[in-house]
Amino acid sequence: MSKKNILVVDDEKDLLDLIEYNLKKEGFDVLKAEDGQEGIEVARKHQPDLILLDIMMPKMDGLEVVERIRDDRQLKRIPVIFLTARGDEKTEIEGLDKGGDDYITKPISTTKLISRIKAVLRRFEETAIEDQDKINVHDITIDKDRYIVTQADEEFQLPRKEFELLYFLASRKGKVMDRQTLLNHVWGDNVYVVDRTVDVHVRKIRKKLGDEYIETVKGVGYRFKE
Repeated sequence: MSKKNILVVDDEKDLLDLIEYNLKKEGFDVLKAEDGQEGIEVARKHQPDLILLDIMMPKMDGLEVVERIRDDRQLKRIPVIFLTARGDEKTEIEGLDKGGDDYITKPISTTKLISRIKAVLRRFEETAIEDQDKINVHDITIDKDRYIVTQADEEFQLPRKEFELLYFLASRKGKVMDRQTLLNHVWGDNVYVVDRTVDVHVRKIRKKLGDEYIETVKGVGYRFKE
C-alpha cells in the first residue's frame, strides 16, 4: 500500500495530537482539523485518502460533514471512519447510512485504530482495482465513476450505500448473495450492522428503480436477475 494521507477531524486537541503522532509513526501523512467546517475545507484543498471523523463537534457535527462529503463530486469517494464517544446503536446506524465506512467508539487502543484504518484503505484499494467503471445490465447503466444510475435516459443519484449495494449485486448478476456477504462487502466486516439494514436499502432501491432488478431469495438473501 502506497503512503496515504489521513485527515483527522476532532475538537479534542490532545486526542488529535496523539492520533497524529501514532499515524505518523506508521508512515501516514496527517492533516488535522478541529471542527466540521474546517474539516470540509481541508478535505477539498488536499483530497485525503481517508477521513477520520468525530461526531460531536462545534460549527458542524460529523453527521452533517459526511452528508456534505457524499454530496460533493470531488470528495464523495473518500472513505470516512467515524471515531466518536457516541456509542448508541441509533447514531451508529445513522452514521453508516449517511455514508460512513466504519464506526469506531472511543476509547480504542491505537493499535486497533490503525488496524481498522488499514482495513478500510485496503478494501478501497481492492475495490478500485477489481471494479469496472460502468455496468450495463437490462435497461440500466450503473456508472461507478459518477455514482449515477441511468434508466431510460433518466439519471438517478442514489445515496452511497444504496449505490454500492446495487453495484455489487449487478456485478454478480445471477448469483445469490446472502445478507452477511452484502454487509461485509458494502459496510465492511469490522462494522456491526443488523441484517435489516440490507433489507431497508434494497427496498429503497426498488422504490426508485422498480422491482424487476433485485430478486429476494427467501431465507437467504438477494440476487440481481439475469
